[in-house]
Amino acid sequence: MKWIALFWGVAFIVIGVIVLIYHGIPYTTREKVLQIGPIEATQEVKKTIPLPPVLGGSLLVAGIVLIIIGAKKS
Repeated sequence: MKWIALFWGVAFIVIGVIVLIYHGIPYTTREKVLQIGPIEATQEVKKTIPLPPVLGGSLLVAGIVLIIIGAKKS
């Protein structure tokens, strides 16, 4: 069980750092603007799913706690 706690602790720390650096998940969608017969015009719209810094901080803390717990169990 020790290695599972260490693995998830490191994973949470890495994800927490990524969330704190990027502040969101960007993605692009295409929206149809105009359609006249077989001709259509589309527009690319860039959007972002916001991720609060509290999420990144809590993932960092959870990762540190898991690493401490994993290191203490023998």
